[in-house]
Amino acid sequence: MTSDPLRLVIFDCDGTLVDSQHAIAHCMDHAFSENGLDCPGLENTRTIIGLSLPEAISKLAAPNRIGDDLIEAVTAAYKSAFFALRQTPDFHEPLFPGVREVLGEIDRRQWLSGVATGKARRGLDAVLARNELEGRFVTLQTCDNHPSKPNPAMLMAALEETGVDAPNAVIVGDTSYDIEMGRAAGMIAIGVDWGYHNVDRLHSSGAHAVISHFDELAFVLDKIWEINRDAA
Repeated sequence: MTSDPLRLVIFDCDGTLVDSQHAIAHCMDHAFSENGLDCPGLENTRTIIGLSLPEAISKLAAPNRIGDDLIEAVTAAYKSAFFALRQTPDFHEPLFPGVREVLGEIDRRQWLSGVATGKARRGLDAVLARNELEGRFVTLQTCDNHPSKPNPAMLMAALEETGVDAPNAVIVGDTSYDIEMGRAAGMIAIGVDWGYHNVDRLHSSGAHAVISHFDELAFVLDKIWEINRDAA
């Protein structure tokens, strides 16, 4: 009898593990205003959460057609604003319900877990430390070393680092960028409906399934992997 293959579950961070939209929108508005640009506001900023910062700023500023120098200036202002916000006593990026429980279930099933995020590594480390999740993931992929989502480079690096085959791996995320990235990497792509892109957008991007709570994840994955095994 052959043993079960090694499984890997990779999570997006913002909008999937933590609710950071208000902090991101606040800092984005500050960075745009400081550089003489109209503030994008929460609703516009929600649409680009998940992209690496320069690409996100470029998309938000597209009507202004700003150049690389101004994108760099806005990027620097955003980073400075977020660093300052993170130092305030009441700063909070809460975990979404069920995060700790789903990580425990992944452990119970002896699957591996990781993160792939448009955050910089410094920002990801801060989120993990604040929520006492340091050392919890076997692979952490950030925008520091990879092109922005939906390019699959982060996921390909995670597969190489863990030795897991793409059909035995899944990306769980709240945006079309996560879904498109997962499909491009040949992985299962699961959307979550509590994040920053709506369910229709997740489905149209190619999500294999969309869940409404983390306690659905293991069941959905079992079913998908069972179907894939029977079809092989």
